[in-house]
Amino acid sequence: MPIVPVKNLAGEVVGEIELSDRVFAAPVSIPLLHRVVTAYLANQRLGTAATKTRAMVRGGGRKPWRQKGTGRARAGSIRAPHWRHGGVVFGPHPRDYSQRVPQKMRAAAIRQALSAKLRDQELTVVDRLALPEIKTKQVVQFLNRLGLGDNVLIVTRQPETNLKLSARNLPEVKTTTTDSLNAYYLLKYHQILLDRDAVEAIEGVFGR
Repeated sequence: MPIVPVKNLAGEVVGEIELSDRVFAAPVSIPLLHRVVTAYLANQRLGTAATKTRAMVRGGGRKPWRQKGTGRARAGSIRAPHWRHGGVVFGPHPRDYSQRVPQKMRAAAIRQALSAKLRDQELTVVDRLALPEIKTKQVVQFLNRLGLGDNVLIVTRQPETNLKLSARNLPEVKTTTTDSLNAYYLLKYHQILLDRDAVEAIEGVFGR
């Protein structure tokens, strides 16, 4: 089982934690991660893009001019696609982009993403993630002390209101809970920051 140091928000090592092999040392499958991430992004699409065909555009019921004798090309409607303000050919219409991925595959992708982050030394565990007040400067300070940079996913077991409100002004920092964890977030952010409670919750759900 991998053993990683546990730090406090001052960047000091205060102990060690033994991580589950099943969750943090799983073999990584790139095709599986690709499928799960692609499905996640597809499921975020609203699918509401729409254009009007010539049948939907207002007007154009009268023939603009007679069929013959004018010297111009024949025309049946001013809402034909090649006319200005006419209908659109092959334009987008509302559709469902969602993709279904089995629950076991989503769970396996989370385990593999966590394992890849630990293997690449991009996963940090702290003893407690909580702030006494809402202050963005405190988030910047403890991230710098931990040496994590400014592209970080912070994961807690329960919602930490002060932490969430303090970090929301940082464009490359996201806070989430273990209930909302997904492979896309784990792979998108360069560094993952967990506390002991989050590790325990993740192993309880994905280590079975």
